[in-house]
Amino acid sequence: MLEEVERWLARRSWSVADRPLERVLAAKRGTKVSVVLPALNEEATVGAIVSVIRRELMTEAVPLVDELVVIDSGSTDRTAEVAAAAGARVVARDAILPRIPAVPGKGEVLWRSLMVTGGDVVCFVDADLRDFSADFVTGIVGPLLTDPDVDFVKAMYDRPLGDAPGQGGRVTELVARPLLNLHWPRLAGFVQPLGGEYAARRSLLEQLPFPVGYGVELGLLVDALHTVGLDALAQVDVGVRKHRHQDGQALGRMAAAIYRTAQLRLSRGHLVRPLLTQFERGEDGFAPRTYPVDTEERPPMTEIAEYAERRRVA
Repeated sequence: MLEEVERWLARRSWSVADRPLERVLAAKRGTKVSVVLPALNEEATVGAIVSVIRRELMTEAVPLVDELVVIDSGSTDRTAEVAAAAGARVVARDAILPRIPAVPGKGEVLWRSLMVTGGDVVCFVDADLRDFSADFVTGIVGPLLTDPDVDFVKAMYDRPLGDAPGQGGRVTELVARPLLNLHWPRLAGFVQPLGGEYAARRSLLEQLPFPVGYGVELGLLVDALHTVGLDALAQVDVGVRKHRHQDGQALGRMAAAIYRTAQLRLSRGHLVRPLLTQFERGEDGFAPRTYPVDTEERPPMTEIAEYAERRRVA
C-alpha cells in the first residue's frame, strides 16, 4: 500500500461513533441535506428504510434530513405506494428530464435525482437494505457537515453472505479491488468501493459524469479522486449491511459493467466488444445468453440546460 494511502487511512477513515449526532446537528447550520433512495421492485424493504429516516432524522428534535426522495425506476410491484405511505416523496424516473429518454440502470436514476432534489449534500442509500439503521445516513453525512475539506464520503461495513460474515461483496473482491489497486492505487484504502451508501456535496456531484448502470459507484469514485483529490474523500464504518444478494450470473453482468467503466476511464477510447455471453443449462444442454454491457454515460449535470435553469431560479 502506498504511504499516501496509509496516511489517508489514518486521517480520513472514521467510525460513526466518532461524530455523535449532537455534534453533527450543531455543525449543520444552514446546510440542506437530501437523501435519495433509488428503487426498483423494493416493496419489501423500502418502507422500513423510509420510516427509520423519517422517525429518527426528520423530526423537530433531530432535523438532520431536509428531504427524502424515492426515485422509482419503473417498479411493477407496490414500491411507490409503500414508500409514499411511509413518508417519502416518490418521483418516477421517467418524469424527470422527459426531454432525455431514460435508459435502465441505477446510475441513470442517481443522475436524474440531482434534478429533483435541492440539498447541498446528497446522500444515496440503496432501497434493498434489511435491518436498516439511521447510522448509515448520519455516518456518511456527518463528515460533510463537520469537515469543510471533505467532499465525498462512502460507508464501509461488514457484508455477510447468509450466515457467513465478511463473504458478501464478491464483485468487489474479484473485480473492483484488483482494478483499483492496479490502476488507481490511491483508492486502495476504500473498504467498500462499490457500496451503494455514500454522500457528497452537490457542487462535486454536478461536475461528474454518471455511468448509467452498475459501474456508477466505481466511476464516481475514480472521477471524484481526479476532481478533488484523495484528501477530499473519506469513509465511515457504519457496522453491518444486510441486503438481497444477486445470483452468480447477475454478478457476472455487474462485473462486466464495472470493468467497462474502468476501461473507459483508462483509455477514453474505443471499447472492446461491449457484450457479455453467459451460459444457462436447459433441457438440451448449455444455452448461450448474450447481454449488452452498459456503454452509456450521462454528462455532468451542469451541462444540462434544465438543471442550470433550475439552479438559477432557486
